[in-house]
Amino acid sequence: MEYKDKLKIAALTIASLAALSSVIFLVTSSSKHYRRRRRKQQQQQKQSSSCYLQSHQKPQLSFKRVLLDNSFSQFKHLNLHASSSNLHPYEADIKALIENPESLEDCYSDHQKMSEFFSYVWIETETQLKDLAHTLSKHKVFAVDTEQHSLRSFLGFTALIQISTRNEDYLVDTIALHDVMGVLAPVFADPTICKVFHGADNDVLWLQRDFHIYVVNLFDTAKACEVLSKPQKSLAYLLETYCGVATNKLLQREDWRQRPLSAEMLEYAQTDAHYLLYIAGCLIAELKLQDRDKSNCPNDKFDFVLEARRRSNMICLQLYAKEVEAFPGESAASSIFSRHLNGQRGSSISYETQDLVRCFCTWRDLMARVHDESLRYVLSDQAIVSLAVKVPTTPEEIFDTIAEADLNVENVNLNSSLPSPSPVVCSHLDDLYYLIKDKKSNADEVLLQILQNCLGPNGSCPLSVYNYALLINCDLIMKNRLVSKQSPVINSKQVARKASRELFVQKFSCKSPVYHNCRIYANDGRLLCYCDRRKLEWYLRRDLAKLVDDDALAIMLLFEPKGRPEDEGNDFYIQSKKNICVGCGEGSHYLRYRIIPSCYRMHFPEHLKSHRSHDIVLLCVDCHELAHAAAEKYKKQVAKEFGIPLFVRKVVDSKEIPVISESSSSVMNVEETGVSPLHLRTAAMALLRHGQRMPLKRREELTQIVMQYYGGREISEEDLERALLVGMSPHERRRFEKKRRFSSKHSTEVILLDKEQMGAAYTMAVSATGNSLEKAVTKDGLETTEMESTGTKELDYFMVKDTISNKEMNSDENEASDTKDEYAGNDDDNCEGGPSNGTARNDESAPHKNNSKLSLLGHGPHGKQVVDHILEEYGEDGIRQFCQRWRQVFVEAVHPRFLPAGWDVMHSGRRDFGEFSVYNPTNKAPAADT
Repeated sequence: MEYKDKLKIAALTIASLAALSSVIFLVTSSSKHYRRRRRKQQQQQKQSSSCYLQSHQKPQLSFKRVLLDNSFSQFKHLNLHASSSNLHPYEADIKALIENPESLEDCYSDHQKMSEFFSYVWIETETQLKDLAHTLSKHKVFAVDTEQHSLRSFLGFTALIQISTRNEDYLVDTIALHDVMGVLAPVFADPTICKVFHGADNDVLWLQRDFHIYVVNLFDTAKACEVLSKPQKSLAYLLETYCGVATNKLLQREDWRQRPLSAEMLEYAQTDAHYLLYIAGCLIAELKLQDRDKSNCPNDKFDFVLEARRRSNMICLQLYAKEVEAFPGESAASSIFSRHLNGQRGSSISYETQDLVRCFCTWRDLMARVHDESLRYVLSDQAIVSLAVKVPTTPEEIFDTIAEADLNVENVNLNSSLPSPSPVVCSHLDDLYYLIKDKKSNADEVLLQILQNCLGPNGSCPLSVYNYALLINCDLIMKNRLVSKQSPVINSKQVARKASRELFVQKFSCKSPVYHNCRIYANDGRLLCYCDRRKLEWYLRRDLAKLVDDDALAIMLLFEPKGRPEDEGNDFYIQSKKNICVGCGEGSHYLRYRIIPSCYRMHFPEHLKSHRSHDIVLLCVDCHELAHAAAEKYKKQVAKEFGIPLFVRKVVDSKEIPVISESSSSVMNVEETGVSPLHLRTAAMALLRHGQRMPLKRREELTQIVMQYYGGREISEEDLERALLVGMSPHERRRFEKKRRFSSKHSTEVILLDKEQMGAAYTMAVSATGNSLEKAVTKDGLETTEMESTGTKELDYFMVKDTISNKEMNSDENEASDTKDEYAGNDDDNCEGGPSNGTARNDESAPHKNNSKLSLLGHGPHGKQVVDHILEEYGEDGIRQFCQRWRQVFVEAVHPRFLPAGWDVMHSGRRDFGEFSVYNPTNKAPAADT
């Protein structure tokens, strides 16, 4: 029997496989047949007409008033105060609500469950809209949700707004009322009316973009979930938990432009807003319960309700910004290089293929703007890759290549229903063919001509409010690019600058996201901070925390943390952060920028700098250049204010000081002997490399510079090699030696001296003034002696001498070479553990034992003297004011529009260290012993 059963099972399996194969064959055959039939239809359409928009009307083309077109100009915000357009028009009202959140007692005193059987009011006329605005103005709270459409629009637009009060649900047809939606703006900006959203981050920006509607006084149920440490914070979860209602979130991807909407879509749209007021009431009741439970802790400043309100209103401060590229399609091409072509950032791809990819991306970008379509609707990334690799030579081959590439994608994604090739490609197939054909001649001219053919006087594509300004903008961009190519001599500086910029971006920009936005909760469930993955792993490896959310990577500490965000009254460390430039919003590349220069910050007291990421932001190359120029200018002001020069003016070899002192007691003799460390290195390097080949007069000039350092005596090649290392920190010396592939036999001792301590008494001052000397010996044998100033702060002279051998100096090479940059994401936070990977790093966040390793070639000595002076004269309050000055310099230079919520010029920066922190003084002593 068992044998027969096995035979039956085998027979059934074979039959099933045969049936499945037949189905797959039929589906494949029908798909191919459908492709052939559709290709013939589209080719006939291409031959019989110009642009598909001539016969296909899109809803958004009927709009008469559009705040944001598809040109390359920036978005202009509502300007209420005739001031900078970068400012939020209602910033004062929003900040007042953040600092003093209003009570929600009146709004949610009664949160009875809403009825499951409900009707709605469809708003489609201006009169109805005005009546709705009047009705909403009488309510203290109402709920809002929006539905967007992005597939058939370049920038996307709001297709429906759902508004619910206690008594009624309203569905606002924003397509029919697009030009008059500003009627609702005063109600949404009224600070006395609370607007309830769920996950309002995007909704707030979309309302600004489409209607100049700015939300003031917001309660976000997603933020309330964060404060309550809910396992999930999706609206579907809240609907099922509190209302027992299940929704189909796939409907969110439907085409919300269609009219009339299906019954299923209407029910989905109404449900999202209908239950939102009830859910908000439930969450607020739980927040109040948490506040009552902690009433036994009088020292606890945390208020759950007010915290949820603060986080919600922080969202209102966001400002919409349009992403504007230097050249159309540039970022898309970079993305294709990294994601689709071997993941090598284009390094293993031929130059011809790279040029084709850029060319297709530019064409796609322009066509998407002209026809107001999304990039993926016009031409997929996979199709661009196929076209660039195969380089079809006829329009038919182009058609087949695109269809085949998209078919392969559809086999993976069965839900894809986009036409392939798209109507845009079918209507402009000849343009794409000529673009490939003329690629080797001048693609930019071809692209410009194609755009003229679309939108010019006899253009094939209809003009609209979205593309009418595109021709002028793009014409200027393309012509500038053509001029730079055709006039390489005239524009050599521009070309060199662009090449330098691209190299800088490739070499120094962050290669991965900086902010991971992982969450750390206290043992009572309160959010302490956002951090990176490594910090989470640090806590988990030491069993100091447990995972609470595997998907979002959140942990809960198993001990009582030392500090909490509310102790500082600042929300910065409990806000998620975007990986974009805080200045302009650029997301394709970014660099870390220290608002307070490292030459000062590295000398701050530990509790004012360790694990403080507030003053480390992300900037694109262009904004970084602006900020750096402003910082260098302000450094000069600081140097003038404190009388402390930015650079060390002169250094002198300590072995020669007694000789000089014996010959004369004049200070001038010593001053004439010293030489700038930068001039010394330059002269020594030139003599070593080209000394025998350079003109005699020039060689003598450089030799005199080096002899000044050695007290005027004759110098040897060994002296020149030692002069190369003068003024370098140990880290700089190791890098220099590695680059030159040799290890010097010499190191240096640097002694800081005042002008008043120069002269005949030089040696006596160094040997006899024991109380005025502070000596520090580092691991690699560098001995630094600093003499306290007795008068002026201008410490211009450094006395340098050899101290150690090659063997001693290299003993610590491996250890130092493993050091890393201080900032590795958003792991600088407000919670106590503070360790990044559990070790103190050898940089500005590391303990003070490394502060003696100062380079004389930069601003290190200047920074140390400035910080020491401020601490001595004004204490830590002086340091805080000094930081505030630098933040103000940054804001005035960059005018940042995308700073993380909670960032503040007046930020204090102080923190305490818990018992497990490696920066806790009690934990440093054992580490030092080992």
